Amino acid sequence: MTINRHVLRAGVGAAVVALVLTGCRGGDGGGDGAAAGISDDPCPNAVNEDNGCIYLGAISDLTRGPFAPLAVPITDAQKAFWQRVNENGGVGGYDIDIEDNVADAEYNPELHNRRYQEMRNDILALGQTLGSSQTLAILEDMKADDVIGVPASWNSAWEFEDQILEAGANYCFEAMNGVDWAVENRGVGDKVVAVGYDNDYGGDAAAGVEAAAEANGLEYVEIKAPPGQDQQAETVASILREEPDLVVVSTGPAEMAAIVGGTAAQGFEGQFVGSSPTWNPALLQSAAAPALEALYAQAGPWGPFGTDTPGHEAMREAIGDVTPSDGYTAGWVWSYGLLAALEQAAESGEITRESLVEAAGNLEEVDYEGMLPPEAGQTTGDPNEAAYRASVISTVDQDAPSGVSIEQDLTVGPTAEAYDFSAPCFSLQ
Repeated sequence: MTINRHVLRAGVGAAVVALVLTGCRGGDGGGDGAAAGISDDPCPNAVNEDNGCIYLGAISDLTRGPFAPLAVPITDAQKAFWQRVNENGGVGGYDIDIEDNVADAEYNPELHNRRYQEMRNDILALGQTLGSSQTLAILEDMKADDVIGVPASWNSAWEFEDQILEAGANYCFEAMNGVDWAVENRGVGDKVVAVGYDNDYGGDAAAGVEAAAEANGLEYVEIKAPPGQDQQAETVASILREEPDLVVVSTGPAEMAAIVGGTAAQGFEGQFVGSSPTWNPALLQSAAAPALEALYAQAGPWGPFGTDTPGHEAMREAIGDVTPSDGYTAGWVWSYGLLAALEQAAESGEITRESLVEAAGNLEEVDYEGMLPPEAGQTTGDPNEAAYRASVISTVDQDAPSGVSIEQDLTVGPTAEAYDFSAPCFSLQ
């Protein structure tokens, strides 16, 4: 069976390339490690004592980085997801362990690379690799190792990479859909500003904003936002100088709240649309809450925590009594594609790194239990035809479990529908 997905060969920044080339190569994990991450012995906390064990890794942002409030529930949801799989018998005679190889990389590409070197010989696949630039820092080693990874990010480059098993619309399409929604529903008709981190995440979303601005006849301006809630004074001042109708924000939640709250405090009344990682329900307890309720909407890849689907219900039951967060929702949804690839590899006769790469690149659909349509999991064919382009628009709702509720369900806006997706929207040069 031939993998049809295109492989991205360029676009990784020089600093990231240097990281990959100079990073420790970690023993003999590359190429010949077909059985790496698989054991005939049961998992340490086996549900099925007669099963062997498949070990997955997770490299996340668990303490100091900007996405730790989301990444902790992401990781916990993935543990609950695979526990449920094990309780249903496992996959191909194996239980799945995502407990033994969990590492904190603090949203730092160099540290992310180091954490991968430490676990690369011990895992079959990465059940989580958080961050776009961070994942790019290990991508060449993943290719050498025949290791696939589930990204905790929505970079448009992932549709062109056989090693990456993404889910949901990318940042670029998400931004297009957010702009189109604001034009149609919030009277935006003059100028749009893209505000984001100076990295692949912020750049990919900005590329989508620019495409939608052109399609809608809007003036477009891009503003780079530094990391840090207390570092947004100049970002706020720049927005106020531009006087846009719409600001699309692609930062962490703390920075987003500082930007929305800071501009509103000075009289700004334009609309904000945040990329999916900008929301955290804890913001409803912050000083920015009134401004967020009045001005902010979130573009997201699927329905939030309280959505009524079998998958959402299964997630809520599996994770138990927790403070709702869409970190849980993301961690749960991202895991379905890897489960489908493992099941397909098992059906092919043997689960190995190589058979898993092949299976991951040849999925026709994925059963997301209603959280996404099955065709959202397609990985075969040309990305321009196969890439999933629909987004949800949610608005702040104090009564909703995770603080946002759906304003517009999964929809492909006219810009995303017409976009020629023959290459990633953005690459950091």
